[in-house]
Amino acid sequence: MIISIVAAVVIFAILIVVHEAGHFVMAKRVGVRVLRFSIGYPPRLFGIRRGETDYAFGATPLGGYVRMLGDEIAEEPSAETITSYLGELKLDLLAAAKTRGGLVHAGTNAVANPPGPGNKAGDATLIAMAREIEARPHDFDTTMLGRKLKPDEAILLGEIARCAALEQAGSVERATARLAEIKPVGLVKEFNARAFPSQPLHRRFAIVLAGPASNILFAPLLMTIVLMFGVPTLLPVLGALDHGMPGYAAGLREGDHVTAIDGVAIDSWDAMSRAVKDSSGRPLDLAVQRGQDAAGAIHVTVRPELLPEETIYGDHEPTWIIGVKPSGAATVKKLSLLKAIPAGVAESARMAETLVIGIGKIVAGKTPVRQALGGPIMIAQIAGREAHQGFAEVALFMVTLSLELGIINLLPVPLLDGGHLLFFAIEGIRGEPLKLRHREIAMQVGLFLLAILMAFVILNDISRLIG
Repeated sequence: MIISIVAAVVIFAILIVVHEAGHFVMAKRVGVRVLRFSIGYPPRLFGIRRGETDYAFGATPLGGYVRMLGDEIAEEPSAETITSYLGELKLDLLAAAKTRGGLVHAGTNAVANPPGPGNKAGDATLIAMAREIEARPHDFDTTMLGRKLKPDEAILLGEIARCAALEQAGSVERATARLAEIKPVGLVKEFNARAFPSQPLHRRFAIVLAGPASNILFAPLLMTIVLMFGVPTLLPVLGALDHGMPGYAAGLREGDHVTAIDGVAIDSWDAMSRAVKDSSGRPLDLAVQRGQDAAGAIHVTVRPELLPEETIYGDHEPTWIIGVKPSGAATVKKLSLLKAIPAGVAESARMAETLVIGIGKIVAGKTPVRQALGGPIMIAQIAGREAHQGFAEVALFMVTLSLELGIINLLPVPLLDGGHLLFFAIEGIRGEPLKLRHREIAMQVGLFLLAILMAFVILNDISRLIG
């Protein structure tokens, strides 16, 4: 059980990092400020700040998020949002001062004894900076920060200097509160330049799409590695045969090794199965190796029969079959890099197609929902089972989950990435975003639906355990 839980957490953590990294990289690329990159949901356990971003781990596993500046549903920044933004600017200034040695330039006496009552830790350095920029505006950058002072930082320091000059208690806090209240045009302009909601439509679309796209693109990359490492592959060796089916009637027997169909070499059970299912009922010439005789192959002509067969989706469809099952004989198949890349892309595309068809069947009601859907308990069970099998099995499971995560997130459901993309598409068609009230209602409905779905899959997992 412990192995299952650990395996599930590790697998989810990797896939979440891939997903959120897509949002993160694209946001940074188009100039949006990323406030936090979190693995797990709040409360925050620990983390480290690098540059403008807090890289954190949350106490609630199996999730994660990228928080961007202004990443909210409101149409304009609120006072609370501006206050949070100014807090980030303070951290930027303090980090730059520490790296540059600006704390020393500010004077040890000023840092050790913040001027005026009510000032918090770090306020002394900010006040010293504010006074420095008033005294020496032309060489301030190189003296304390080692970089050019940004326009929004200059506005903040200017207000801090004003409050400090009045010797007000808690000068920095008062300056922040006043700026959040009056929202200077210059400050809001700088905020909008780095905030997510105020970006052009194509940039917002790219940022949101990058998450699911990263998961989808990660699948063939990982599949390529798996194919190079080696994948356990069922051989086309016959096991049990149905005596009333075409295979047995044509002369196939248990233990026969199918080496070719209609002159095309067959090296796996999947390849043989696909050839039979794609036959459209025409007679197939099977080259068969029987027993230990390697001198030559026996040729058996089999005409597949069209019968209802249970599919991987849980429903029944007419399928061309010959009535044979695999013996279980397997080998480890390894490919070179040049062969693994196209094979990895092709296999990932086939898996993605299977997932999309499966989702369509669930929506259409052709696949039993209880059979098709699984939650965290089932995923942990599968992860634990695959972990015992080895790297290839775990990696293949990750490929499937990564594709599922990417494809499901593209569904047009509010709160999912696909829901945001739908809003953006509507905005592009209308020429303006949906009204704030309509977006709020959509988000509430989306949250309700996701809560119901999560409760259903967890109860479904429990019923599987009990049953």
